[in-house]
Amino acid sequence: MPRKISLDELNRLSVDDFKEAPKFPYCLILDDIRSLNNVGSVFRTADAFRAEKLYLCGITGQPPHRDITKTALGATESVDWEYAADVVSLVQELQAAGWIVVAIEQAEGSVLLHNYEPVVNKKVAFVLGNEVNGVRAEVVAAADLVLEIPQFGTKHSLNVAVSAGIVCWEFWSKHNKLVTESF
Repeated sequence: MPRKISLDELNRLSVDDFKEAPKFPYCLILDDIRSLNNVGSVFRTADAFRAEKLYLCGITGQPPHRDITKTALGATESVDWEYAADVVSLVQELQAAGWIVVAIEQAEGSVLLHNYEPVVNKKVAFVLGNEVNGVRAEVVAAADLVLEIPQFGTKHSLNVAVSAGIVCWEFWSKHNKLVTESF
């Protein structure tokens, strides 16, 4: 019978070790996220999948806030983050620095997430939008690519924190495979 592993046995990195550890070549951009619990959850996901950075834009809440801290469980201390008031300007800055900007949205010409292949040696910035309105139309238009998470039920959207987890896992698993295959 399998035995559940204790937290001590997981040998997780300390915050200092995490900050020094190499990160995967992607960041997450949260634009106008209303729920502080969603923000905290995305911090935890960014920690779990070693994102380079988390950008908080527009009305998205920022640490320190007890509702973010409650769901982040310390990830606000480990994950590098920055506030940017204007998401469109941030997108343009990242593109000018060589990042591929990818909006996570349902849009004409979108690529289904399972068909997406990361490019080796290119950094990716994933934009996740507001819980009601999604990614802004001007960001979708400015993005280098739009990815859509396939859905097969009656609802037309997923919670933003759930979407972040799906996208981070998919990126990590495909990036890891590409890097392994290139050696």
